[in-house]
Amino acid sequence: MALLSLFQNVWWLLVLIGVMILIHELGHFWAARAFDVRVDVFSFGFGPRLFGFRRGETDYRFSLVLFGGYVKMAGEIPGEAPTEDPRAVLNKPRWQRLIITAAGPFMNVVLAVAVLTGLYMVSYEKVVDEDGAKIGHVMADSPAARAGIQAGDKIVRLDSNANPDWEDIVSKELTGADRPMTVTLERAGKPLTVSVTPELDPKQGVGSVGWEGQNQIQLGGVTDGTPAAKAGLKKGDLLLRIDGLPIHSMFTVPEVIRKSGGNPVTLEYIRDGQTRSVTMLPAFSNPDGTARWMIGVATSVKWNIQKTKLSFPDALRQSLIQNGKSATMIFEFLRGMLERRMSAKNLEGPIGIAHEAKDAAAEGPSAFLTLMSIVSLNLAIVNMLPIPILDGAMILSLLIEMIMGRDISMGVKETALKVGFVFLMMLMVFVIYNDIARRFTPGLILPSVQMQR
Repeated sequence: MALLSLFQNVWWLLVLIGVMILIHELGHFWAARAFDVRVDVFSFGFGPRLFGFRRGETDYRFSLVLFGGYVKMAGEIPGEAPTEDPRAVLNKPRWQRLIITAAGPFMNVVLAVAVLTGLYMVSYEKVVDEDGAKIGHVMADSPAARAGIQAGDKIVRLDSNANPDWEDIVSKELTGADRPMTVTLERAGKPLTVSVTPELDPKQGVGSVGWEGQNQIQLGGVTDGTPAAKAGLKKGDLLLRIDGLPIHSMFTVPEVIRKSGGNPVTLEYIRDGQTRSVTMLPAFSNPDGTARWMIGVATSVKWNIQKTKLSFPDALRQSLIQNGKSATMIFEFLRGMLERRMSAKNLEGPIGIAHEAKDAAAEGPSAFLTLMSIVSLNLAIVNMLPIPILDGAMILSLLIEMIMGRDISMGVKETALKVGFVFLMMLMVFVIYNDIARRFTPGLILPSVQMQR
């Protein structure tokens, strides 16, 4: 079973990155051909050639290490091609080389926008929340609690954003560690303005205020042999109250159970349109390294989702809006790490992406395509960072050379490449460690950014 799960993880990871690598390298390839640069190799993967075919002057191949790819152009390495060869890439004007380099990340942005546009033309899902951004739960001793925010308050303004939805609020919270936010609330029909500063969650590496939106909560699962299973609770039951306390948050049930001290708790719920009630005696358990009172249920949000199909212009506009929000969040994360307000623990590597790809594939085409769009946009932005070996560093060096009117010395370029290679290898080791830690360390759950209601 474990072997099958591993195979599925690897398979869906290859499918996910395979499309993105192909599109990325096609960007370089098409731009090079447009400027009459000879392309010697178009490779999916690195290392020794496994198989492929030659068409014209280009060898199209699959290589041993499939996690990546490259386009090898004539004259890419100084001294490799005759200096007088007009089709060698280093003999082309710098502005042409800049376009060839930037074409890869650009195509990843195009892929991210195109995937969501096509998806929205088939099925556009919108969470309908007529009550607006209402708070359903405030954690004890959290920044929200210390600011006097209460369950039932409605957020009507967040800094300069009037009537934000929970997607806007969560994005601001996750990327806003140690940065005060001005929040205007509506409480009992009256406005109330407070200042709250997200704290860095040491386990997740992102900002946290300690609030959650007011939602309808249902049972997402019931563990066999537990008090909940013995009481007849089932997945899909809509939860109303526990010990008389309204349930509008996934935190409510676990908190009440933990504080019960093993005393009986009464849960009210709806099944098949009928309101029911059951009393259970919590059991003391230690399922994940944290001993606590439990009844054996997992809760989930029951979204009020409206599905529709958008026309091409509307789908394109929504895709651009969503990708713009995602790009803003990525830049805010990077900015937060540079300012040391946020932790690099939120970085995810190949193991984490493989798990997410498998889970998204299991949910269906919509979830998988959405993940592909997000990862493709991440790939584009990361590739544009000015780190030697990445496209961003090449673009930066070409811009510097265009300003100076001469080439940067070969010694400087070689040193930068060596430093960049070491940095990327260290980064890869770090993100793989993150992936392992978030799956095998009890209680450590690193975030995947999701819309909350």
